[in-house]
Amino acid sequence: MSTKRGTLEGKKGLVVGIANDNSIAYGCAQAFRQFGAELAVTYLNEKARPHVEPLAKALGASIFLPLDVMRPGEMQAVFDEIRRKWGRLDFAVHSIAFAPKQALHGRVVDVSEPDFHVAMRVSCHSFLEMARLAEPLMSEGGTLFAMSYYGAEKVVKNYNIMGPVKAALEAVCRYAAAELGPKGIRVHPISPGPLKTRAASGIADFDELLDQAAAEAPARSLVSIEDVGAACAALAMDGAKLITGSTIYIDGGFHIMA
Repeated sequence: MSTKRGTLEGKKGLVVGIANDNSIAYGCAQAFRQFGAELAVTYLNEKARPHVEPLAKALGASIFLPLDVMRPGEMQAVFDEIRRKWGRLDFAVHSIAFAPKQALHGRVVDVSEPDFHVAMRVSCHSFLEMARLAEPLMSEGGTLFAMSYYGAEKVVKNYNIMGPVKAALEAVCRYAAAELGPKGIRVHPISPGPLKTRAASGIADFDELLDQAAAEAPARSLVSIEDVGAACAALAMDGAKLITGSTIYIDGGFHIMA
């Protein structure tokens, strides 16, 4: 395995969460590939496959499998194939989130227990499952990424139940970083600025949020999936081996503003 600090040559990574070419996960996958990594890519189900498969082929993904974290055994099957084909894993990206429509559009205090469970299972606990399965494959160290958002830290209008769920995800990342750090495994909760993704389309008045971010961020610019990908690729490199646990904001500085 390459030990070059500024490359991903020789490294192998899993990217979960590509829905289309506007996905944050796809921006990450492109950057990883550009820096030389070999990729495993998943798709949600057969309905999603036609949208993801051409992207996986463009990335030269050597593993392409379904993964719906609500379906028992599918996460295990992905890691079994990684173990069979590669025998190891250097990094993994968790870029999936979901809440039932009535929970996403309603008040947090009104969210039902079943809807809360679904949001937490898909958006948070599945990252823990990924980390647990990745751990034995990262015997020489590795990097885990989870996608968060500023609504985990502050109340963002219309983000609703996803705020508490992402807050839990960031806390999970900190604890995982502490527990896995002695094995050389680092964990990064990534907090991009608002992006026009398929997932964001479910948030009411999202265009207003985009306008606010572009106007108020110190960089006076919206983040792109390429920006997020480039930063994650750098964090996956050996030169970033002592960075772990803290939320990494890729938002043009928007989070520092009042």
